Amino acid sequence: MIRREALTGLALGVSTSPLNAHFKLNNKPKELQSDVVIIGGGLGGCASALSALDSGLNVILTEETDWLGGQLTSQGVPPDEHKWIENFGCTKSYRKLRHSVREFYRKKYPLTNKAKNNILLNPGNGSVSRLCAEPKAYLKCIENLFLKYLANKQLTILKNNIPKSAELLKDEIRCISVENQVTGNITLLRGDFFVDSTELGDLLTITNCEHVIGTEGKNETHELHMPERRSTKNQQAFTMCFALEHMNGENHTIDKPNNYEFWKSFIPKLTPPWPGPLLDFSYTHPSTGLKKLLGFNPSGQHKSGIINLWKYRRITAKENFTNDSNLRDVSLINWPQNDYLLGNLTGVDLKERRSHIKKSKELNLSLLYWLQTESPNDNGGTGWPGLKIKKDIFDTKDGMAKYPYVRESLRIKALTTILEQDCGIENRAQLLELDPSKVKAKRYHDSVGIGHYQIDLHPTTEGNNYIDFPALPFELPLGSLIPIRINNLIAGSKNIGSTHITNGCYRLHPVEWNIGEVAGNLVAACVSQKCYPREIRNSINKLKDFQNLLMKKGIEIRWPKELFNS
Repeated sequence: MIRREALTGLALGVSTSPLNAHFKLNNKPKELQSDVVIIGGGLGGCASALSALDSGLNVILTEETDWLGGQLTSQGVPPDEHKWIENFGCTKSYRKLRHSVREFYRKKYPLTNKAKNNILLNPGNGSVSRLCAEPKAYLKCIENLFLKYLANKQLTILKNNIPKSAELLKDEIRCISVENQVTGNITLLRGDFFVDSTELGDLLTITNCEHVIGTEGKNETHELHMPERRSTKNQQAFTMCFALEHMNGENHTIDKPNNYEFWKSFIPKLTPPWPGPLLDFSYTHPSTGLKKLLGFNPSGQHKSGIINLWKYRRITAKENFTNDSNLRDVSLINWPQNDYLLGNLTGVDLKERRSHIKKSKELNLSLLYWLQTESPNDNGGTGWPGLKIKKDIFDTKDGMAKYPYVRESLRIKALTTILEQDCGIENRAQLLELDPSKVKAKRYHDSVGIGHYQIDLHPTTEGNNYIDFPALPFELPLGSLIPIRINNLIAGSKNIGSTHITNGCYRLHPVEWNIGEVAGNLVAACVSQKCYPREIRNSINKLKDFQNLLMKKGIEIRWPKELFNS
């Protein structure tokens, strides 16, 4: 039996000693049993739970915050998606979720007739996504998916719970202990299978599952864009999102933050160089590496800069709602200016995690103060004093998201590791000695999904600037969800067998949902056939049956041949 403790609980900072908690309570901890235990209630965790429930399994789902939905809700990140998302390139259930959000606005909000009749309604008319909407709208739609399973007792949801320790017998997990961050109570969760859908890959450390963190280094993966040096500390910046509204003609300037002068003068030490202070509208363009100017105008059309940051991740657009609704623009702030570069959330202890989250929130306040007082505006002056944090977006005291937007978690050492050579246009063209216009992504025999996005890596904490380049429409290999050793653990989020580089296109919303949905179905297949995940993947007949099952459930495993004949 192995027992290890996780470095979790980053949001509220709880004790990491489950044994001490047991003694303090002076009673035996509660135990729960189910077919599958899913740790982490983000997009992957929700999709995993729903597919397992739909297959008839009993499910325990835990979540660190009090909101399910991860990127879309507690982190406040509108969905990053490819250009074909409305028609193909995601699972049927993910498209159903998107449809339910639009219907939620039509039924619950005072939309204009034009907006109500728009089949492709985008509530915020944000430019980053075709479906920029409020986190609470996504939350409500996700919660509705679970109602019937909660009613028939098939599902148990444990919110505000974090994994603390694991019990294993040889290469099989027997139990995961979780701690409620509000009450301090410990619960032991037993199941036949376990899915790690946490944002940071928490189960990988406490189960001693072989994993990778940070950059692998070019010598290991031979990827064209991989940083030269292997480093566990070289990770993408995380972001604490927050929402702003603009009260034109009013002054909501906050007190000058104590650390404002530090952030005002802070210049990221990156290669290629960042063009100046972080609190500025100049930044390094991700694809070209050149200095570019971003625009900002919450009152109308911007006069300078390549885009208007205000509209980029706008989640409520006044123009979509009737005049008597009193609804105004609300913009989600997830910009280059509030990427946090001073430290990581994985590979550090709880004290350091809390410190970085606190400092990232201080960066947000400094950014807000700079926008209110010193940022150049299109009127020839400085500042937008009418900007104000809209705290009811996340229902938090400080108005910040409930959880940091984490781009890069621990990643399992998997049966299949996805490389840049598999899906990066330039690297694959070099490998196959083909013209880049003729190249197709690697076709996996065990494909269980598809996705597409740029390989998009934000600046790292050890000095790499943006790594951003075109990727091919890719497939999701089943082997990337299966650890090389532990028999009954499945990756259900950003922790699949990708690299630091390919994580940049496999981490986005529809792919994470696809990963989770496959994980839940894989558990169901294993329970039904009384086998382990690798047995399904490694058997020609079992794999074919599983792929056919996924396709019947609306999971696309190949891109349309007429467009992507590979």
